[in-house]
Amino acid sequence: MGPVIIECAINGVTPKATNPHVPVEPSEITADALACIEAGAAIVHNHIDRYGLSVEQAAERYLEAWRPVLAVRPDALLYPTIHFGEGFAISYEHLIPLAAAGMRVGLADPGSVNLGGVGPDGVPTGNLVYSNSFDTIGRAFEICHQTGLGPSLAIYEPGFLRTTLAWWRAGRLPAGTMIKLYFSTESGYLGAPFGLPPTERALDAYLEILDGCDIPWAVSVVGGDLCASPMARFALERGGHLHLGLEFYRGDRTPTNVELVTEAVRLCEEFGRAVATPGEAARMLGLP
Repeated sequence: MGPVIIECAINGVTPKATNPHVPVEPSEITADALACIEAGAAIVHNHIDRYGLSVEQAAERYLEAWRPVLAVRPDALLYPTIHFGEGFAISYEHLIPLAAAGMRVGLADPGSVNLGGVGPDGVPTGNLVYSNSFDTIGRAFEICHQTGLGPSLAIYEPGFLRTTLAWWRAGRLPAGTMIKLYFSTESGYLGAPFGLPPTERALDAYLEILDGCDIPWAVSVVGGDLCASPMARFALERGGHLHLGLEFYRGDRTPTNVELVTEAVRLCEEFGRAVATPGEAARMLGLP
């Protein structure tokens, strides 16, 4: 088996009040991204701290953190989350100016899912539907084709993966695609679970869908601790990669992103698998 691509999602839903190590300001993101790459992360993903911005304003906010990273590490593989416009409207148009600025990795979330919290009785509550229509997904892939970005695909539910494979079978997935299989604990992203649980049988169900497909894939535990869960070991045994970081982390400690990356590197060593550098990851993925 080849080297392991470690992707670190350094921030997101987890606030500083929960973990003071979460980077928020551009300078914090710069420092954390560089430290994670040095520790063994091949890809770094982050959110920005502002919403309702124009496409150009959002891209510039990302670049405030990324320009210093690329000045030190021109090989760095960095990518954003989706663009939340006014009223939390979702789009992928910010990928265009980011690609023009040198970004090589894009994204698409190929499906829709209910995300929310739970009430005191444990019943899911809230009105947040994270919605990516087939047309929206098609536009994201179109942008990646046009700009030469390799999209990182978040798979929240099995339907997301089946949509991805429809594009793959049609020969229309952009070059450089990577699949991230999200397994949800009972805590989920915002409190309520979604998709498949972090179990060996759940992973094998996804791998059955992927049978015959050569797209690189990684596992992620949303609302948990990947390296403390058996999911990382199941993935490493099967040739998979690792997606971790404070965006999804929930546990009984307050680690740094670097600590999580370092734990992943050690686990890879236990399985006799090397850890990919950004340059190696780019070649493995076939990034344009």
